[in-house]
Amino acid sequence: MQISSRFTIAIHMLTCMETFKEEYKITSDFLASSINVNPVIIRRILSQLKDAGLIEVKRGTGGAAIIQPPEKITFLDVYRAVECIEENTLFHFHENPNPDCPVGRNIHNILDDKLIRVQEAMERELKSITLADVMDDLEKILGGGKQ
Repeated sequence: MQISSRFTIAIHMLTCMETFKEEYKITSDFLASSINVNPVIIRRILSQLKDAGLIEVKRGTGGAAIIQPPEKITFLDVYRAVECIEENTLFHFHENPNPDCPVGRNIHNILDDKLIRVQEAMERELKSITLADVMDDLEKILGGGKQ
């Protein structure tokens, strides 16, 4: 199992929006050039981030911008915006375990609470990291000047 690349692409996009907000108009083409993906993928994620209330997108050549302070945007906010996962459904069970097998008959009941605990732990950790943390790390790497 793997979380899709939409999450890391979205973090990359938000980091670019914040980093270059004073220098460039943040368009899907601009973001696509940094991330090196098709602008269609960027537009889809922009739409998801907008629907989640994290950014605004001005039609035409207006560009995109973050509408919340980076300290308030958590990885969990981004994860929930771009991943199509409902509450407590990170792990998906195989559909038809054998009811005649003692393991197959009971595996769902045995794992449910454990998997919920794992998902809750992951979400707690995602909630503890913000876009500001990413910006701080970028600033340390760049040493104050964009490279």
